[in-house]
Amino acid sequence: MATMIHPTAVVDPRAELAEGVEVGPYAVIGPQVRVGSGSRIGPHVVIDGRVRIGRDNRIFPGACIGLEPQDLKYTGDPTEVVIGDGNTIRECVTINRATTDHQQTRVGDGNLLMAYSHLGHNCDLGDRIVIANGVAVAGHVVIGDRAVIGGVLGIHQFVQIGTLAMVGGMSRIERDVPPFCLVEGHPSRVRALNKIGLRRSGLMDLDDGRQSEDLRRAWTLLYRRGLTLAEALGQLRAEPLTAAAETLVAFLEGSLQPSRRGPIPGAR
Repeated sequence: MATMIHPTAVVDPRAELAEGVEVGPYAVIGPQVRVGSGSRIGPHVVIDGRVRIGRDNRIFPGACIGLEPQDLKYTGDPTEVVIGDGNTIRECVTINRATTDHQQTRVGDGNLLMAYSHLGHNCDLGDRIVIANGVAVAGHVVIGDRAVIGGVLGIHQFVQIGTLAMVGGMSRIERDVPPFCLVEGHPSRVRALNKIGLRRSGLMDLDDGRQSEDLRRAWTLLYRRGLTLAEALGQLRAEPLTAAAETLVAFLEGSLQPSRRGPIPGAR
């Protein structure tokens, strides 16, 4: 497969473009950029700074990747953006590089970042995440695999969002979102298990099986029994947990650490 670069694109000769890369009209690619085979870079895309992009990504018009972080602490360190394979990055998405030397902003594989979404410095995204239009993700946010983030909302810096969580559009996300949970509101609250996401994931069938029963029981104890979070976690730790319930409990325990922002509470 030949590499195809439109005559109006500006590609630094030091950039590394693998076979099959397509670069559209008026795109700008800087000298420290590496792009894997089969990736398509649309018109007016700007990729600059130390950026590594994997295979088979689609980057739509107007996206800006790898530019300086919007962080007053940034002093020009040679930080990075690292993007995996098979991602779709829609129109006018912005992905800033990290703030301090040897740090990265990371995006995994198979993610969909819809138009006008923003990833701040030092964010760390897993795989197969959907981020809808107009989502502003502040710095140092961690988002787990297969999470779905609804449109037109903000995520506070240092927040963590667990695997297979779903966040409703226009919510205010200022604390950690537990895995497998549906969160919505302003202020946001844990509303239910993300049953549809769990079924679609193929990880478990919530209609039967010990794992589904264990996760339901853990969720009910945490959010429907009127216990404090510490009391509920203590009861759950009194006996063995299956994998999904263990993931939920471990996330909440971590969220209670002084270095974290704490979990979003349940609805009353």
